Amino acid sequence: MSIIPLLANTSFDPEAVATLSAAFEDAWGKIKQSGSSLARPAYARGAREVLAKCIIELAQRGERDKRQLSAAAVKYLARNYRD
Repeated sequence: MSIIPLLANTSFDPEAVATLSAAFEDAWGKIKQSGSSLARPAYARGAREVLAKCIIELAQRGERDKRQLSAAAVKYLARNYRD
């Protein structure tokens, strides 16, 4: 799953889309690297969707820093979805 399909009904410019995509890939990489059970195939699709939606929501509020978007999404997932 990519973040791009979830951006279809939004109005981000190409630069913002690139930033959001990079933040999403970075966040997912951190989840996988952590050994979280959320990265297992049974949970990965849902976890990736939660990360993507969180990043999009933060961006709609004005955040454009890739590191902040990634860190906030990982923190949100960890806080709300326990292993």
